[in-house]
Amino acid sequence: MTILKLRQDAVTIFKAGLKAVDPKVSVKSYVKRENKTLIVDKRKYDLDQFDKIYVVGGGKAGASMAAAIEEILGDHITEGFVNVKYGYTARLEKIKIHEADHPVPDDAGRKGAEEIVRLAKSAEERDLLICLISGGGSALLPLPVQSISLSEKQEVTKELLACGANINEINAVRKHMSRFKGGQLARFSYPATLITLILSDVIGNYLDVIASGPTVPDSSSFGDVEEILKRYKIWNEIPDTVRNHFEKGIKGNISETPKAGENSFSKTQNVIVGSNIQAVMAGAEKARELGYQTMVLSSFVEGETKDVARVHSAVAKEILQSGNPVSVPACVISGGATTVTIHGNGKGGRNQEFCLAASLDIPGLDSVVILSGGTDGTDGPTDAAGAICDGETVERAIDKGMNAQTYLRDNNSYVFFKNLNDLLITGPTNTNVMDLRLVLVGN
Repeated sequence: MTILKLRQDAVTIFKAGLKAVDPKVSVKSYVKRENKTLIVDKRKYDLDQFDKIYVVGGGKAGASMAAAIEEILGDHITEGFVNVKYGYTARLEKIKIHEADHPVPDDAGRKGAEEIVRLAKSAEERDLLICLISGGGSALLPLPVQSISLSEKQEVTKELLACGANINEINAVRKHMSRFKGGQLARFSYPATLITLILSDVIGNYLDVIASGPTVPDSSSFGDVEEILKRYKIWNEIPDTVRNHFEKGIKGNISETPKAGENSFSKTQNVIVGSNIQAVMAGAEKARELGYQTMVLSSFVEGETKDVARVHSAVAKEILQSGNPVSVPACVISGGATTVTIHGNGKGGRNQEFCLAASLDIPGLDSVVILSGGTDGTDGPTDAAGAICDGETVERAIDKGMNAQTYLRDNNSYVFFKNLNDLLITGPTNTNVMDLRLVLVGN
């Protein structure tokens, strides 16, 4: 079992995980139509009871999810508008696909969010609003409160992404700068019937965290926002206008986001149609087909990327040394989402940094391959889904005049792996359920 074979198998396993979370398949597994009855996760809706049907949403999987809804409802759809990341598009008949930026929001995203709010507000009691939410929705649906400019929101977003905060913490802050997130879209659409279909990119599938939960009660508060920003030592780094807004909320001078029990949620159904565990289990199944003794480590893996990478490298060493937790040929697969605390000025993402950190722990191990990739196809602000490394990665880097430790310190994993031709390139996948990480150990 050569390194080349291990590398090829790693990519095959990763792609099997991607296929399992195809948004169209995911939506159609939960949403069906029988004549004039729409069935959503066993709940039935009589289409004759609705005068108009609107489709809105945001996220990297938005176009594929919208395509599935068009195939199911066809001419029953009155109008639709969905924000997606640049390049994550599809050609549709009834639903307009609008491109915007991610992970830092732009003005195109703001204009799209305003159009979605317009549609939601136009929905009346005998109308149906279908909302399609997937990973990336928070950045793709920016609609800051009037006292905060988009540029100020962008500045806060950059601070949050750089400080090492996890997605739960980042979205708690985003919700309290927004007129859209944290259940506020449900307020706009009430008293229309609201169905939200969700492709989760959040550990634990917390509904109020995925895309900052625009259609569910918000469990976070202005007090939580202050605690988060102070814990990461960026409370005094954010713009004064944003901090003043939070302070007013803490004092009760600004209304909180909608909470459980509010009437806005009385006609709302929220359904998770896909998540990371589906990709993990599909990858594990493919690994077994390829002949690997396979173990699913966890789909809840989070924490600092470099630390998580060292744990995965240690698992590879243990397999070689003692045959635990699985014997060779072995595949250990995990999912979830790690974070990167940025100290350098390089270019990369959490999956590329994971592989760079792992490569430093496995030099000379000639039967180990490690792959880490984002299911959305873009890792951080790069065109790569992730990277792949093995026991020869550090030595090959030295031959090209690169010191792996230096590149890691500078958070410059993209350039490192590009020079080695070891980037994992998938292009836009039109889905997003966090990351897949693979440790393959040959005979």
